[in-house]
Amino acid sequence: MISTKGRYALRVMIDIANQESEGYIPLKDIAERQEISKKYLEIIVKDLVRAGFLSGVSGKGGGYKLCHRPDEYSVGEILEAMEGTLAPVACLAEGSSPCSRTSICKTLPMWQEFDGLVHDFFYGKKLSDLL
Repeated sequence: MISTKGRYALRVMIDIANQESEGYIPLKDIAERQEISKKYLEIIVKDLVRAGFLSGVSGKGGGYKLCHRPDEYSVGEILEAMEGTLAPVACLAEGSSPCSRTSICKTLPMWQEFDGLVHDFFYGKKLSDLL
């Protein structure tokens, strides 16, 4: 399940992409347009900046803007930056400990197929597709 943090991060990225010609976009403007608490957005944009998706400037004329063109961001990378792994089961998460049941697990092929579908779907969608 995608949390509000992941969903709101997509909304922020879309909002900024739609305003891109205006330079840095103040967080208060994004919060008003998206009807999201400015305080909650501060947490989200901090993570988006840390992930290298946004750059920010403080003070007068400050705000946030995309670091790249909208077609250079996949929805999957944005969601994973906010949510962590999108793997449906722990044994498929990157960096997880090897499962002792891998060789006999009857459900593993199903989880692997589902994981591939989710990955391909979200990584196949670009931010520009949502504009």
